[in-house]
Amino acid sequence: MRRREFIALIGGAAAAPVLSPLAVRAQQPMMPVIGFCRSTSLTDSTRLVNAFRQGLKEAGFIEGQNVSIEYRYADNQIDRVPALVAELIRRPVAVFVGNVAPALAAKAATATVPIVFVSGGDPVRDGLVTSINRPGGNVTGVSFLAGQVGAKRLELLRQLVPNATTIGVLVNPNSPNTEAERRDVQSAALAVGQQLLVLDVGSDRDIESAFATFVARKTDVLFVGSGAFTFGHREQLVALAARYALPASYGSPDSAQAGGLMSYGPSQTDAYPQAGIYAGRILKGAKPADLPVMQSTKFEFVINLKTAKALGLTVPQTLLVAADEVIE
Repeated sequence: MRRREFIALIGGAAAAPVLSPLAVRAQQPMMPVIGFCRSTSLTDSTRLVNAFRQGLKEAGFIEGQNVSIEYRYADNQIDRVPALVAELIRRPVAVFVGNVAPALAAKAATATVPIVFVSGGDPVRDGLVTSINRPGGNVTGVSFLAGQVGAKRLELLRQLVPNATTIGVLVNPNSPNTEAERRDVQSAALAVGQQLLVLDVGSDRDIESAFATFVARKTDVLFVGSGAFTFGHREQLVALAARYALPASYGSPDSAQAGGLMSYGPSQTDAYPQAGIYAGRILKGAKPADLPVMQSTKFEFVINLKTAKALGLTVPQTLLVAADEVIE
């Protein structure tokens, strides 16, 4: 190489801009952010988050690689939900995902950010969408219809405790599913001539007081309403049912696995992967208005045989055969 060419080469290299690490990162495209909010606690949401990530992965998105997720949890304090949602919307996020209370708060807060809900109720009745097949607007999601299986749960409980006459019902009035479930259970009880004692609860103290009332009124069995509040308080409910030797039915398998007598209801774990798939499709350009609301159809029936024995109950063979899981 000639000396003149060498000097020119050196000069050219010196003139080239040297990018700092910060500048290099600034040139890289930013990952889209998903806002994920639940009205329950982090502990109560772990398996659902994992299921959601699974759906995202199926749609081509892996957290930390090509998508970021911001998490918020209200720890069963519904009054905290609007502020948590507003914080995520201001972030801003590319997609918002939440159970019914955060999803409703998000819909009230924005008409532009896509919203994917996972709800145990009727999303049309609850005001999330105008139609199942054509959601319209910026909202779509997955419904697992937890509030519409009350009659079936009551029937299973009656088979397990056939001599029960008075049935205690524990519900959280702040849940959008409560009224539909309450009507379903009341109609089923009326059809077979059974008496219901329905009590509303919204705090730990309410739950303690309700159990005292059930015992004083000689309630034979307990029907625990579905929803985020009762799910988040399942350990307290299971412990009190054991303390007062009260056979109880729950809507989530987590309650039976925690020591509850039995549970029957739709699988939330089955619903969250679909929410992840929808979030991924929206990140790729799909519009919520064009994505029909999915309905999860997987139901789980769990019997805790150990708890049944502790209560002195004999579980009919028909129920053991029908159960998806028997805990011994």
